[in-house]
Amino acid sequence: MKLQFLLGFLFLTTLTFSQNGTVSGVITDKEYNNEPLPFANVLIKGTTIGSSTDYTGKYSLSIKPGSYVLEIGYLGYETKEIPFTIKAGEKKVINYTLAASGVQLADVVITHTVTKESETALLQEQQKAVEIKQAIGAEEISKKGISDVAAAVAKTTGISKSESSSGIFVRGLGDRYNMTTLNGLPLPSNNPSTKNISLDLFSTDIVEYIGIDKTYNYKNYGDFAGANVDIVSKNYTGSGMLEVGTGFSVNSNAIQQNKFYLQDGPNFTGFSNTKEPSNGLSNYNFSTSWDKQAATPINSSYYLRGGDSYSIGENSKFSFFINGSFDNAYSYKEGVRRGSITQDGTKVVDLFQNSYNYSTNTNGLLNLVYKVDNKNLFKANSMYINSSNQDHSEYTGTLNVFDRAPNGGGFLRRSTFDRTSLWVNQLLGEHKLFNERIDLNWGLSYNMMTNVIPDRIQNTFIPRNDDDLSQGLVPSNYNKADNNRYYQEMTDDEVAGNFAVSYKFKKDSDDIYKGKLIAGYSGRYKTINFDAIQYNMKPVNEVTQPNIDINNIDSYFNQNNYNAGLFTLSTLFGDVNSPNAYKPQNYNGQQIISAGYGALEYQFTSKLFVNVAFRAEYIIQDIEYFTTLIPTKTKKLFDTMEYLPSLAAKYELTEKQNIKLAASKTYTLPQFKERAPFLYEEVGQAYFGNPYLYNSTDYNFDLKWEYFPKNGEVISITGFGKYIQNPINETTVASASNDISWINSGERAIGFGAELEVRKFIYEIENISSDTGESLSAGLNVSYLHTNQDLDKNKVFKETKGFINAFFTYDESALTGASDLLANADISFNKKMANEKSITATFTTGYFSDRIYALGTNYKGNIVDKAVVTADFILKYKLNKNLGIGISAKNLNNPTVKRVQETQDVTISEYKKGRNFGFSLKYEF
Repeated sequence: MKLQFLLGFLFLTTLTFSQNGTVSGVITDKEYNNEPLPFANVLIKGTTIGSSTDYTGKYSLSIKPGSYVLEIGYLGYETKEIPFTIKAGEKKVINYTLAASGVQLADVVITHTVTKESETALLQEQQKAVEIKQAIGAEEISKKGISDVAAAVAKTTGISKSESSSGIFVRGLGDRYNMTTLNGLPLPSNNPSTKNISLDLFSTDIVEYIGIDKTYNYKNYGDFAGANVDIVSKNYTGSGMLEVGTGFSVNSNAIQQNKFYLQDGPNFTGFSNTKEPSNGLSNYNFSTSWDKQAATPINSSYYLRGGDSYSIGENSKFSFFINGSFDNAYSYKEGVRRGSITQDGTKVVDLFQNSYNYSTNTNGLLNLVYKVDNKNLFKANSMYINSSNQDHSEYTGTLNVFDRAPNGGGFLRRSTFDRTSLWVNQLLGEHKLFNERIDLNWGLSYNMMTNVIPDRIQNTFIPRNDDDLSQGLVPSNYNKADNNRYYQEMTDDEVAGNFAVSYKFKKDSDDIYKGKLIAGYSGRYKTINFDAIQYNMKPVNEVTQPNIDINNIDSYFNQNNYNAGLFTLSTLFGDVNSPNAYKPQNYNGQQIISAGYGALEYQFTSKLFVNVAFRAEYIIQDIEYFTTLIPTKTKKLFDTMEYLPSLAAKYELTEKQNIKLAASKTYTLPQFKERAPFLYEEVGQAYFGNPYLYNSTDYNFDLKWEYFPKNGEVISITGFGKYIQNPINETTVASASNDISWINSGERAIGFGAELEVRKFIYEIENISSDTGESLSAGLNVSYLHTNQDLDKNKVFKETKGFINAFFTYDESALTGASDLLANADISFNKKMANEKSITATFTTGYFSDRIYALGTNYKGNIVDKAVVTADFILKYKLNKNLGIGISAKNLNNPTVKRVQETQDVTISEYKKGRNFGFSLKYEF
């Protein structure tokens, strides 16, 4: 009897469920260009049946036949009620685009904004994308106390930051292999020696998120092998907001100095630009002092930002976001600085360095967004950045073991002020046509960049008697450039545009399009001009020179002593009587890239998604130069056509697991300064360009497994490989001065490796009713890389027509800039309390292993940057809805930054950067 009852119950239950219908659909976000809206509430009114949408905006409910009202809602948005009737076994699709309710409560707006910038939202975007994507958003950036974009991307998998510059390395590939864009449009470089703009110029205050594509996307330019870093500027969609903030910090090295020294001329704000003197060879017409000036090394930051949005009629909306900020920082380092190491390990240059550094960054940003209706959106961005860096370095010791201060006692000082002004202007549009089956997206930009090094000062003093150092110092007369003032200016203006149209086709049973055809065009036109002139002050050999007081150099270099014939004035092209004396060293050029592309995106099954694309680019890079190495006007023309196929595919193993594949062909262009035979001299090292340099060809492959256990969590493993034809490397040139240049060093280079990323909540407690809770989360990413390249001195000599000799020490080597092992880890505690109080504490650490800086030649070892470990701690406390404070301790372990020449086992440079301790305060009205 019991068995019959049980069977009857199961039969009735099965019959009941078989008679149910299913209502499903996709909820999209009207405020974000109809993107899927995750976590929206979907309920059957008057019942307990309901759910939340997933990361793709999808929902599905099973209900009995009948008439109902579907209730759709999201915090801060309208609540929509949709009546419907469903039959037994029927599958009904109800899609809806939810709009903001117009409620002006600040807490409602902030909740929605944070969702779009959160780690969870970006991981959801990563999960649903067919391409292999990675990003770091404003929420994670704030939690880790990151102040600039360079430091932010260095926290992601497979990326490290140079300790001696702002450059980044992606899977061991440095500046030349990467691209930087703002909102998808290209940015110019602020340094003639690099391809990319310094990422530390961009304050994270202006960032919504940073997208990092380590696999090639057909929409980007093909000059790519490492990564495309896309900085997405912050938009504002809520009600009115105004926030002010300030902060102060100190560098432990800088604050311990009795006096902190900088050069005369540049001011506190970093907007200085000392001009080259008129008639600088006929008289001593220099307006700034040679003597150093004292400063107080307290770092500070100030910002003011605000935004608002306004509804215009039923469907239109206008919003703006404005940000203004100023940051400055003092730092100090000391340690050995050596150069021109010989085969037997002799240190030709052997100095001890004391370096004082002061940097500023002023940023102004205005973002305007106008949503005409649900189908048309316009954005305008204008950003101005002024960044400056002052470096005052003093070196004591052996200037040249064979002649200048061979027993020590020499003194060399260089003061450099480097300023960059960048103005970026962008206009972007998004349009939906023909029942939203056609999307038209476009963007235009005009960027103007000026980089100046005005009035760089260098002094070189040697002992009067090398065997008796007590007799004091006199100005060096071994080289006419030992004492000089240098003026440099570079301008880089660029116009760029992107245009893409896509057509959706073939709907599935859920009324979702399975396919998309894309066609597009990208173009950029760049003009660059570089001028440099150097005024040399050479002591006259026939005159008995007075002793020099290094704290009163003006007492020697002045008009009276010039009139007395103690020193002469000349440029690199001669004295006042030379016809080209005032002519600067110069190179200028143009780069034009014109590209067209087509792509097919298609969902072949419920689990398999494929993108296949083809892009063609026509490239012109012409350069004209007049330098001391080639003192005749010379023009080098370069043009090429590149054909760039690419493939991306995703297979959904489960709802939470994907397998992704990417393959592509790309290229790598040389930079203008690398092609211009311009000699740039640093202390202990000189560089010059190679006019015979040409582009490399790159083949890229990635395979990735990713698993998303729950919102905000990910575990992924990626394997990747690269094959580079005719790779470009920095190398020490076979010469008496051991200069460095750039060459196509061999036939091929390979690189392969693996990456692991884990982001996980250790525990998470949430009380929805009181909006309180706490969590402890951790992250780890580890990358292993192996690279190898052949080195061919005969190929170099032949292709450069004897201009460069590179007698490589080894027949093969790893790629320059490639670390075998990279790792980043963090652990973060977050607690939300009543009355909008919260506290966040984050500890982060990073590591990169040894990497080659320059290839060795003439039986000398490679120049190698040694491994570094760093650690930071950030604490942020929000006292109430308006007021927040922060405490930071960065570079806690204060590691030694060291560069060595292997084989000879000589330390070339070694220093510690010091610890940084800071306090910040912000108030939101």
